[in-house]
Amino acid sequence: MTDAPVAPLPTPRANGGNPDHPAAHSGGLYGLALGALGIVFGDIGTSPLYAVQTVFSIDDGAVKPTPDDIYGVVSLIFWSVTLVVTLKYVTFILRADNDGEGGIMALAALVRGVTGSHARRAGLALALGVLGASLFYGDSLITPAISVLSAVEGLEVADPGLADAILPIGIAILALLFTAQRFGTHRVGRLFGPVMVIWFVTLAVLGIPHIIGHPGVLRGLSPTYIVSFVADHPFTAFVAMGAVVLVITGAEALYADMGHFGRRPIRLSWFAVVFPALILNYLGQAALVLDDPKAIVNPFYLLAPDWARLPLVVLATFATVIASQAVISGAFSVSRQAVRLGFLPHLTVRQTSTQESGQIYVPAVNWLLFGGVLVLIVTFRSSARLATAYGLAVTGTLLLTTTLFLMYAATAWHWERWKLVGVAVVFGGVELLYLGANLTKIAHGGWLPLLIAAIVVTVMTTWQRGRRIVTARRTELEGPLPEFVDKMHGKGITRVPGLAVFPHPTNRTAPLALRANVEFNHVLHERVVIISVESENVPHVPPDERLTVDELGHVHDGIVHLCARFGFQDDQDLPAVLRQARGLSPDLDLDPAGASFFLSRITIERSRRPGMHSWRKRLFIGLSHNAASPAAYFHLPVDRTVVMGSRIEL
Repeated sequence: MTDAPVAPLPTPRANGGNPDHPAAHSGGLYGLALGALGIVFGDIGTSPLYAVQTVFSIDDGAVKPTPDDIYGVVSLIFWSVTLVVTLKYVTFILRADNDGEGGIMALAALVRGVTGSHARRAGLALALGVLGASLFYGDSLITPAISVLSAVEGLEVADPGLADAILPIGIAILALLFTAQRFGTHRVGRLFGPVMVIWFVTLAVLGIPHIIGHPGVLRGLSPTYIVSFVADHPFTAFVAMGAVVLVITGAEALYADMGHFGRRPIRLSWFAVVFPALILNYLGQAALVLDDPKAIVNPFYLLAPDWARLPLVVLATFATVIASQAVISGAFSVSRQAVRLGFLPHLTVRQTSTQESGQIYVPAVNWLLFGGVLVLIVTFRSSARLATAYGLAVTGTLLLTTTLFLMYAATAWHWERWKLVGVAVVFGGVELLYLGANLTKIAHGGWLPLLIAAIVVTVMTTWQRGRRIVTARRTELEGPLPEFVDKMHGKGITRVPGLAVFPHPTNRTAPLALRANVEFNHVLHERVVIISVESENVPHVPPDERLTVDELGHVHDGIVHLCARFGFQDDQDLPAVLRQARGLSPDLDLDPAGASFFLSRITIERSRRPGMHSWRKRLFIGLSHNAASPAAYFHLPVDRTVVMGSRIEL
């Protein structure tokens, strides 16, 4: 573990969000709306492949293809999409952006920033954010597996002899998808956007003829059919809700990907294309099952005529690859937010766009997801089996997002109590029902997202706790910085030419590398800059608010402290910070191109000291060994970076 600027979390600052995030303007509104179709809506846009089929297959056919049940299911689908996606996410949740960025971790940081002195509430917000992010990782594993398998399974409908090819084809497709991530979501989005336009048009075209042939299906849009369904078959309706939730999978990815494209393009794509296409297709599937109850075996592919099924499999495969992209991109964003908030070790993050700060690639997350997806596909082997594991991750994340949103609306927007109660009852009540329905599936695969969430929560809380302990014990070794500077000032130590830069968490203690350089080499550079990086609870810090200079009480003595503030979506480029700092102080008026950078490499050794359980200490040490090099994430030149070692007991 390197002595890099990862100090305890700074005091949160309130932030009302920025609706004019750069993502909303660069590339044009319609261009970004097209890209959003390719990245943001891939997950929810492919739900018609498996959602209706799953509803009629759960619990050995508890939901029957009778008119009453079909109308009840159609009504549940329509109002679920309308309430949860259209009203909750697109209308309300997208307003709670953290300087243009979305996702449950960004929302948790936003809540923490506006709670002020309410430390307990701020801690609760971050705890909910960690739990929600952990469930989102479960969603990020299951979505690619179920989406791609459900598309490729159409081969069996077109030609039963191709059944054995489904699994290897699915694995090959996913391998290509995860390999392509390094090229960036902006390039992927440009390719996927036109494909998804064709996909959504196809969804509508497939549904319309069946609706025309059976216009009575439109009666299912009335909420009265939900009431009748629940009243006549309460248990069946409850079971159906456990599968109907599949139609809103992707809503959280929609929010997490907001930073990639902006709020306005996402709303335009939803209302103009996605929402009408989805509803038309679901109505078409319901009409088909009303006409032919045997169609429940695969109502999506049976919407198409025989000659069109094989081309539809190809198009669906492309669409499900895009669906996987939505959650993968969201997982990258959530991971970087977790790193900046102190819940994960530093990860290598590669910026894949020169225009959009939210478009990133995180290799470690990418390959961990790929490995997990492969295990799921080989273990479950079909989309029907995976569907039983899907709902818990989705409903848990939905409910946590609603809770955080209510906390934010109450604190930042000062909503009246009746508004808060109304939102809690409408959205929270529906999501609680969905969660309850999915809890019945724990023994049949629902344990999987809970297991994934438990692992991620353990990793995050272990890293947070261990980092705080190591920081406290490192501070004991470092000693006060003012005292060290005073000693150097009066000691008359030899000064050598050049600029030495020491990344360090705080201006209160002396960097271990600086102490070691003086104690062992008995020299000090003519110019010494100690840089502390503060990660704020906002995605972006404006450049004119980034830097603060401290002469440390000895003006023109050649030792200064520089504080650089970054948002959790900003690129922490320290050489760029030095270039920006030129002229702020006489001691900083140097060319940073010749600067030498000194890092303290801390070797953490497990001991019997209190603070953490032994197994957590092993986990923390393992995580620290695999953390990204500070030279990489601070963009330090390798040929001018020196690493000096120290030991700390955990």
